[in-house]
Amino acid sequence: MKTTALLLALLCVGSTGFAQQTKPAAKAPAAKAAPKSVDRFAVRADEKISWHDVRETDLEGRAFPDAERKSYFDRLPAEADGKVTPAVWGLSRDSAGQMFRFRTDATTIYAHYKVTKPKLEQPHMPATGVSGLDLYARDENGKWRWVQVVRPGAQEMKVRIAEGLDAGEREYAIYLPLYNGVEFLHVGVTEGKKFVGLKPRAKPVVFYGTSITHGACASRPGMVHTAILGRRFDVPVVNLGFSGNGRMDQAVGEFLTRIDASAYVIDCLPNMNAAAVTEKCVPLVKQLRAARPDTPIILVEDRRNTDAWLKTSLRQHHDANHAALKAAYEQLVKEGVKGLSYVPGDHLYGDDGDGATDGSHASDLGFHRQADIFEPFLKAALGR
Repeated sequence: MKTTALLLALLCVGSTGFAQQTKPAAKAPAAKAAPKSVDRFAVRADEKISWHDVRETDLEGRAFPDAERKSYFDRLPAEADGKVTPAVWGLSRDSAGQMFRFRTDATTIYAHYKVTKPKLEQPHMPATGVSGLDLYARDENGKWRWVQVVRPGAQEMKVRIAEGLDAGEREYAIYLPLYNGVEFLHVGVTEGKKFVGLKPRAKPVVFYGTSITHGACASRPGMVHTAILGRRFDVPVVNLGFSGNGRMDQAVGEFLTRIDASAYVIDCLPNMNAAAVTEKCVPLVKQLRAARPDTPIILVEDRRNTDAWLKTSLRQHHDANHAALKAAYEQLVKEGVKGLSYVPGDHLYGDDGDGATDGSHASDLGFHRQADIFEPFLKAALGR
């Protein structure tokens, strides 16, 4: 019995000793951090670039003198703060519709810019439209053609917009962000290449409207119907679209009258109801006509939401809006107001339901369709 107990004790000690001598399991090697993605459009350290501040030349789409602005890229002068609604003032600080034109023989074009708001995109609109730069050039026939767009990933971007371009001097245009403000914008070309900034052209077409005029929901700044029409007619454009706040306000009308426009396009019905149209349309048109007796004024009916075919309430809303605008237009004509034209809204987005991103705001297809319908009216107004 004593021998058996002793053997058992030795076995236990040996077993315990073996367990104590066992090496702990080796730790798995730490996972390597994923390499940071490199923006292939980012400017390299070895690139020699000649930078040009757009403020040295000026932008098209800015309708008021520098001295009257809080920021160079604002769409309304400083005195508008307190005259227009706070919402309109805030939205006027977006750079929608502004464009920089220049000539160069460079085969690579750069941009260094910073936007004012950190949110670069919206749920229904990409960063390329909200905060991007959009580059166009004239082809050998003088027609504006798209070149490339900046894909913003940060508030401040220093990038090659386009590279490997065919040799030769040509005119370019850069459209600024639609739903963001701009702190600064420098355009660059390779050192030694020609660069000439082009001054803004006179007598712009002025668009006053809603989020659709503002640019929702274009994929790129150059895809808004205002910009499309500017290229088609080769005229400067001032975009005074204020998202959710285009309401035929006479406070905004005061600033419209200060612009020596070739035409005014009033496209506010998507932010209004019939009662507001009846109240505000005639006074706004008379305000414009008193200040600018000969400038054509184009009134635009409300587009129809693309899901209105299934919603009686929406169809009734659009019907009432259209009827109110038509009555105002007929009253103005009867009272002898000249130089008016009237754009029907039923087919602005087309008839297949594909012209909007969310039922209300235009897709790129919807913007092209709007431009097609606006075109003959603008052609007549401009005497083309």
